[in-house]
Amino acid sequence: MLVNTKHFYFGKNQLSGEIPARLFHSKMTLTHLLVENNKFTGVIPDTLGFVQTMKVLRLDRNLFNGSVPQNLNNLIHVNVLHISNNKLNGLLPNLTGMNGLNYLDMSSNAFNASDFPSWIPSLQSLTTLVIENTGLQGSVPASLFSLHQLQTVILRNNKLNGSLEIESTYSNQLQLIDVQNNLIESFTQTPGYPFQIMLKGNPFYNERGEGTETYCIETQQHETSLQNCLKIECSSNQVSSPACKCAFPYVGNLIFRAPSFLNLGNITTYETLEKSLMLFFQERQLPVESVSLHNPTIDSDDCYLVIHLQVFPSSQDSFNATGVAGIGFVLSNQIFEPPSSFGLYVFINDGYKYLAETSTGSKKSSSTGIIIGATVGGSVLAILALIIGIYAFRQKKRAEDAAKRSDPFASWDSNKHSGAVPQLTGARFFSFEELKKWTNNFSETNDIGCGGYGKVYRGTLPNGELVAIKRALQGSAQGAREFKSEIELLSRIHHKNVVGLAGFCFDRAEQMPVYEYIPNGTLKDGLSGKTGIRLDWMRRLNIAIGAARGLQYLHDLVSPPIIHRDIKSNNILLDGNLNAKVSDFGLSRFLGERGHITTQFKGTMGYMDPEYYMTNQLTEKSDVFSFGVVLLEIVTGKVPIDKGRYIVKEVKDAMDMTKDLYNLHEILDPVVRSGATPRSLEEFVVLALKCVEEGGVNRPKMSEVVKQIENIMEIERLNPYADYASTSATYEGANKGLNHPYTES
Repeated sequence: MLVNTKHFYFGKNQLSGEIPARLFHSKMTLTHLLVENNKFTGVIPDTLGFVQTMKVLRLDRNLFNGSVPQNLNNLIHVNVLHISNNKLNGLLPNLTGMNGLNYLDMSSNAFNASDFPSWIPSLQSLTTLVIENTGLQGSVPASLFSLHQLQTVILRNNKLNGSLEIESTYSNQLQLIDVQNNLIESFTQTPGYPFQIMLKGNPFYNERGEGTETYCIETQQHETSLQNCLKIECSSNQVSSPACKCAFPYVGNLIFRAPSFLNLGNITTYETLEKSLMLFFQERQLPVESVSLHNPTIDSDDCYLVIHLQVFPSSQDSFNATGVAGIGFVLSNQIFEPPSSFGLYVFINDGYKYLAETSTGSKKSSSTGIIIGATVGGSVLAILALIIGIYAFRQKKRAEDAAKRSDPFASWDSNKHSGAVPQLTGARFFSFEELKKWTNNFSETNDIGCGGYGKVYRGTLPNGELVAIKRALQGSAQGAREFKSEIELLSRIHHKNVVGLAGFCFDRAEQMPVYEYIPNGTLKDGLSGKTGIRLDWMRRLNIAIGAARGLQYLHDLVSPPIIHRDIKSNNILLDGNLNAKVSDFGLSRFLGERGHITTQFKGTMGYMDPEYYMTNQLTEKSDVFSFGVVLLEIVTGKVPIDKGRYIVKEVKDAMDMTKDLYNLHEILDPVVRSGATPRSLEEFVVLALKCVEEGGVNRPKMSEVVKQIENIMEIERLNPYADYASTSATYEGANKGLNHPYTES
């Protein structure tokens, strides 16, 4: 759905699995797709060929297999293509028509042995060609080297043979031809070639090594340092600028992630970058006198081009804070656009320790100030002192606020049974005054819910974003440990079916989690009719699958796994599209390596796992039991315990599989009874009862629950009258509390 997104940067992570084909389509405006150096498997999606706006495609250093999609050559605007270091097989892809291609690397794959592709010399924009370790055979066409922009050709470790011929019309930009370790039998030497030819490991080189020293170079080194004058001696950590002045430069590394060239020896390339940087700084009116580029290197692991950048100040020997902030901002936020051959980049600065003092006025203004001060007398001095005092007080207050924001838990008391200081991942700190302002002093009009802990208030951030703020009452059952557990967990988990943490407040003895705002309240309110939204059968199934996926994420995809410990309809929220979001992690715990943790029994009456109650051993099956009760709520519309009656026992006692709808007509919610297909409804009840088995070993995992609900939804959606094999046939005597096998339809 991200049709307006220009860039996907996922390189150099630990991402795995297959890239889904549905991710790409013709309506996208994606220009950069970088997934290099991950652990992706499966085939390259052929839907990539539909993204006509693509310019940079890096799929290298993964575990892709299968053949390259035949429609990849539809991407006529791509100028950088890396598919190297995978397990791709079949024929080499035919990229005819990709006339904008500058950089092509197809190395180190398992392609079928084939002759040198005849279409490569037709790529008129090609600057760099890398095809090594692919079993390439036959002779290299002489026309290849006549491509007018060609700089680098690397074809080593193949089975190329015949004679290596270079026409007199070779590119004047050509710097390197590397055909080492092939089967080339002859090469006509012509004195004066301005480029390097590497032939070691070929029969020609081995048999006629004499006289080939000019061409057979084993290693290649480039040293590039742009300097407009002889360096002068500087002291005190200063550096000589290109204008031969000593100063403290702002330094860092420009890391280009998809350059269209490998040749590092062409100084003109860097002069172009240097000039464009200077022109950009001048247009932005930044205090820059000159820039200098040094030590360009190619990162062999990622094919990134790294260039050391020095930016020198104008009019003085160091930058002030404004100058540093301006330069850092335009580089770090990629506002500067380098020449197209360099491509996309990131900037990492080295910090700046030499900030200049900001001028505060001339001697003349100082003298004038003295005269005025002497004229008006001590009263003005007293006023000034008062103003300075107020200013100092405010500055001190701001400093204290800044310190609090940098360490909001400075006053956390770990001795009051609250555990160690919370360890958060990217959560935002809000002060009490901010939340007070954004909730209109916690007004009743912003009160959107309450519980044993206290109340939940709606707040509006300055940017218009709505949030939900949970504020505990004095004497609330929720203490510091629960607050700590909730913000720690939510700060590190992100899933569409788990409520998001916007931040927290630990200020003035208040402990308030701040969540994303979920507009349609709780599932409990929805089932009771308080929200005014009619939850028909398909909507209830959609809510059930969403909550199940949220729990599956906590159990299976978070490391270490998380046990919620308080799953109930009141802790499942409904967003604007009635999608479910699991919330309230105050009682949650991380699961130990043994598959359970021994802990004090906690939870909500009616939802609690009897096995956990008996053993104090908390497992993921404890959440499954609670979720089974929620499923029974969804299908009956009843609360778990009402006037001494327990919903689980009610359903089991009424259950009779020999009768229509298993004899549950009186218990089912009328909306469900009238709107659901009998078969899907029966399957749903069977699943719920399987979840509430007394023994955890007999309950399904959440992943199995998800699959079963998906099956029920698919049957309901496609053909509500289909006669299908029912899993309920495996459930016998449910009302007797027996253990039964769980199977999937």
